[in-house]
Amino acid sequence: MNLKALKEQALQTPEVKAEYDRLAPEFELATTLISMRQRAGLTQEELAKRLHTQKSNISRLERGDSNPGWKTLQRYADACGFELSVQAQRHKTAI
Repeated sequence: MNLKALKEQALQTPEVKAEYDRLAPEFELATTLISMRQRAGLTQEELAKRLHTQKSNISRLERGDSNPGWKTLQRYADACGFELSVQAQRHKTAI
């Protein structure tokens, strides 16, 4: 079974789907960070040097294993040549 099929099977379980949906914004942030860095043509090590930090800190950010502050995210985006913005959306509520 490949990873995609395993994910589809797991998401059929309501509890797993609810937790996956709850974590979706964190997954999206991690994906966005990686995309910015790659689009800038930077490795984690190169980005770490620009930010005067360790590669392991960049790795943690991109894995979602940390809780970065707004300033950290702004510095990351700036080092990659991007501007950071926030977009608010209403929660979808089930009736």
